Amino acid sequence: MSYNSVFKPDLFKGQTIMVTGGGSGIGRCLAHELVSLGADVVILGRTLEKLENVASEIREDGGDVTCIACDIRDEESVIGAIDQVLEKSGRIDGLVNNAGGQYRTALRTISTKGFEAVVRNNLTGGFIFMREVFNRWMADNGGAIVNMIADIWNGWPDFAHSGAARGGMWTLTESAACEWAANGVRVNAVAPGGIASSGFDTYPPEIQYKLFEYTRRVPQQRFGTEAEVAAAIVYLLSPAAAYTTGSCIRVDGGAPNARQTWTLEESDRNKPFEGFHRSRMPEVLKRGPGGIK
Repeated sequence: MSYNSVFKPDLFKGQTIMVTGGGSGIGRCLAHELVSLGADVVILGRTLEKLENVASEIREDGGDVTCIACDIRDEESVIGAIDQVLEKSGRIDGLVNNAGGQYRTALRTISTKGFEAVVRNNLTGGFIFMREVFNRWMADNGGAIVNMIADIWNGWPDFAHSGAARGGMWTLTESAACEWAANGVRVNAVAPGGIASSGFDTYPPEIQYKLFEYTRRVPQQRFGTEAEVAAAIVYLLSPAAAYTTGSCIRVDGGAPNARQTWTLEESDRNKPFEGFHRSRMPEVLKRGPGGIK
């Protein structure tokens, strides 16, 4: 069994694409799809063991992938990873800034150190990758960059530090799209909403309970899938997006469009796209609210 992509095989044949945060969740899914489409994929993350687990899956499916341990928050680590890819492949056609993370806390309790750590994880690290990939390869050869942000529209209470960082990544995306257009470099963003992934199982109990309330506030009345986010990224990396830069694709079931003046209706007619053959439903969704400990 292989990835069920809607895109044609060999779409990225001969291209090298780097994916940060490739050891789990959306990054894992995206790596599988890109490999199935012929790309030479490099997955990066802080934990080599997680990356190697994904690589093992891909090799079992008949593909291959390169793993590089890298801390996106450390400039020397980023530069070393990029140089390693260029030494091996001689090119970097695509960069997906997927790595990131945050923790839930009220704005008034965020320490300066905590705020800066989240900003470095969700904004500064991506900036370093963008700058170094551009200067080392794309400035002379062109390419495509996709930055992951989030459903930050209308603010993000309890995650204000991450909202600020990802809002910064969005305007950074728009700025780079203008500055680097003459070099043949396209820069876009993808903003996922509530996506069912392994990250759900790492949430504390009070957040896991809220998962079962979330979909009632989404027009499509469901969570998204990792494959639905990956497909948006693949489109932005592909030649079909040749005239698309400085844009953001929301993958959120219409969540920011819900309004107090409109009562959402329960519905099971918005069927998900399940292209990822190795997708696993988070354990918390399997167990239901009664199984949260």
